[in-house]
Amino acid sequence: MMLSALQLPAELWLQVFSYLSWRDLLSVRGSCCHFLRLLDTSCRLWRGFCVTLRDFRRYDRQFWTSLAQRHVGSVCVRAGKRKHLKQLSTWLPALHALRLDDWRDGAAHELKLFHRLRRLSVTSCFTPLESLDFLLPVSGHLTQLSLCNVQLTCSASHLAAAIGQLTRLTSLLLHHDGSLRAPELSGVLTHLKHLTHLSWTMITYRTLSHDFFGHAHLTDELHLSELQLLNYDATVTQEVLRPLSRLRSLSIFHLYSVPGPTCHLHTWLTSLPHLESLSVDGGHPLAAYADLLPSSLVSLTLSVELQLEDLQVVSLRAPHLQQLHLEPWSSSSGLVRLLPHLFPHLTTLRIRHAHVSDEDFLSLQRLRRLRTLEVLDRSPRLPRLTSDLYRLTNHRVRVLTSSHRDPLTCPCI
Repeated sequence: MMLSALQLPAELWLQVFSYLSWRDLLSVRGSCCHFLRLLDTSCRLWRGFCVTLRDFRRYDRQFWTSLAQRHVGSVCVRAGKRKHLKQLSTWLPALHALRLDDWRDGAAHELKLFHRLRRLSVTSCFTPLESLDFLLPVSGHLTQLSLCNVQLTCSASHLAAAIGQLTRLTSLLLHHDGSLRAPELSGVLTHLKHLTHLSWTMITYRTLSHDFFGHAHLTDELHLSELQLLNYDATVTQEVLRPLSRLRSLSIFHLYSVPGPTCHLHTWLTSLPHLESLSVDGGHPLAAYADLLPSSLVSLTLSVELQLEDLQVVSLRAPHLQQLHLEPWSSSSGLVRLLPHLFPHLTTLRIRHAHVSDEDFLSLQRLRRLRTLEVLDRSPRLPRLTSDLYRLTNHRVRVLTSSHRDPLTCPCI
């Protein structure tokens, strides 16, 4: 005898739904009233779900009630204004993550209405930010702040003072348009005792001062473990980098694709021998620093000029590499077939396949520990190749064709 959906226990359906993606959950929700009520009253299934809102005139009371029932805690507001924050706080006052994308009104003093806000991202702000005082009401509970593609007309001293009051920050990202002269980061970092992740636009060509990251007279080490520097072309010394002894992840996005006379990575790599993750975009060819890579590396991203012999050096310098992302400026057609031999411990690989033969692509089955393969370009033959690779690996390898990004992350990294 067949049982109807109404006769099965709700707990059973919720267990089944827990295996679905958010997109599939929305499809199921629209299939019948029973599933709609069941899903909307189960907060557990929507944990981590991020809603993107635009054109607030379209949303009625039923829509807001649905979001409130699901206890949605993460929202992205597109092309929003301050009045929309007031409406949002009425229905979702317990938001813990908020992204303001294409923000239209400059400062957002209405943030004070969100007493549980932990993560804030402001991207592509149409109006210049003359002050960051609107952040002060959330300084007691904000742990992650991202200001991306913003125009800052405030002074460097005001910037340092305002951010320095966000003492609970663990992650800080500031990508500006170059209008702000980069202040000494020590003026910010000395106040942020819990900061572990920093992403910063540099746009400076000079030699960094000896106390750029930390004052020499301070004995406490910085807790930074991840550092990203955009538009980088500055000279450093080992003394400058001494406060970064706990750094485990370094990402350098060079200002120019044509390298200058000096490869600054030499100093970085010799000063940070315990790096576990390195990402390099632009600058000198890999050959200029391949033999300086630390043996502790487990993750490597390269968007640079490289040759096969350079990867052979990398395989010797970092024999335990687990994650590799290759965006070589030259053709990668001759590289893919050798990856299983050079990096047998890979669990994650990101490549392009346009100039790779079918035989070389399928040779990736020989990476016995590979679990995730992300293909960064598309072609008519990719579905067939993916199907063949699934069969050859007994579905051990998951093939992705686009990045599964956190909606609140910065789009330029």
